[in-house]
Amino acid sequence: MRRADRLFQIIQYLQGRRLTTARQLADKLEVSERTIYRDIQDLMASGVPIDGEAGVGYVLRGGFHLPPLMFTPEEMQALIVGVRMIDAWGGEKLSAAATEALVKIETVLPPRLKATLRNPRIYAPVFPDSKDLAPRLDVLSAAVNDRRKLRLHYHREDSTPSERVVWPLGLVFWGSVWTLMAWCELRADFRMFRVDRIVECEVLDEEFEETTRISLQQILRQNELAQ
Repeated sequence: MRRADRLFQIIQYLQGRRLTTARQLADKLEVSERTIYRDIQDLMASGVPIDGEAGVGYVLRGGFHLPPLMFTPEEMQALIVGVRMIDAWGGEKLSAAATEALVKIETVLPPRLKATLRNPRIYAPVFPDSKDLAPRLDVLSAAVNDRRKLRLHYHREDSTPSERVVWPLGLVFWGSVWTLMAWCELRADFRMFRVDRIVECEVLDEEFEETTRISLQQILRQNELAQ
């Protein structure tokens, strides 16, 4: 977590609560108490009205509010639609993170935009097949972020089974189908694997490093997807 995000979350956590200890904040944010003490001191020095002391606890004086986010109704609607699409078609962890982000945004929105958030007019329906893929998307996404090789058991378009060891470089959503963009060790070339045709995927202990020749940008350019 970036320090700026952590400072924001400390203020969020203190708002509307009584005395909160450094240990509670440290457990919530998964950092040390010493880090919390340092962050609190910096927030107080910057003018945030926090009362308290180390070993006792902290409280945010009444009347302090973070400034409202300057979203237009159209921008707010775009965020809502994005979260609903992730909820309908994304992995479980990404969906939960997107929903939590909206909850945080709602706490600092003016009333006019809160109504937009709570009463959206655009929806992204959830289909059973998309939810079946959610756990697999979580595994693939983690492997992409951790740069861990995968062993895939895959069915080609003609249902022929195939086993590959790949370097997972990224995931692309095409509107109804997810594909894993990867470097295939068997073919020594870039390949895209439809997630719904992956029967089983095993995250290997072996890590990989992108190179100038083998990278996400290279496969995006090769498939004319680079921006």
